[in-house]
Amino acid sequence: MKGIIIYKSKYGATKKYAEWIADATGYDITELSKAKTKDIILYQNLILCGAIYASGISGIPFLRKNIDKLTKNIAVFCVGASPYDKSSFNEIKDRNLKNLPENLPIFYGRGAWDESKMKLADRMLCKMLQKVVAKKDPATYQPWETALVNAFGKTCDWTDKKYILPLLDCIRQW
Repeated sequence: MKGIIIYKSKYGATKKYAEWIADATGYDITELSKAKTKDIILYQNLILCGAIYASGISGIPFLRKNIDKLTKNIAVFCVGASPYDKSSFNEIKDRNLKNLPENLPIFYGRGAWDESKMKLADRMLCKMLQKVVAKKDPATYQPWETALVNAFGKTCDWTDKKYILPLLDCIRQW
């Protein structure tokens, strides 16, 4: 089936996943900023790849705005720096998938952390957040807080092709 991957990547991990998905599926791929609805509606399958920032998935506003015009089969692949945590992921789904089809499949891949690539505002926000988290008792940390404290000052790349496998299984069933 004819498919396209649309991605929005700030620092590269989401783009890497989008490229891996394109290689595995043979789908076309484009950055969200270059995507035109009139072109996207020609595809049977659409995968939106977006990074998670402050618990929002980049690209979701595009999906929400155009959902009635888009393809038959749609899935979301989101990328975050934290390890997968079912509770946190369910919160992200609930927050981001409002007013979208209930059965919209969504998948998660762990991204990367490289402060040297971050824009100043992002770096400062992360530093402030890290200071707040560091004041807490480590025994009470949520998984994302542990990841933040452990990654700070380091360069980490947790991207792995294994994270796209559930998405590929979903696509095979379309």
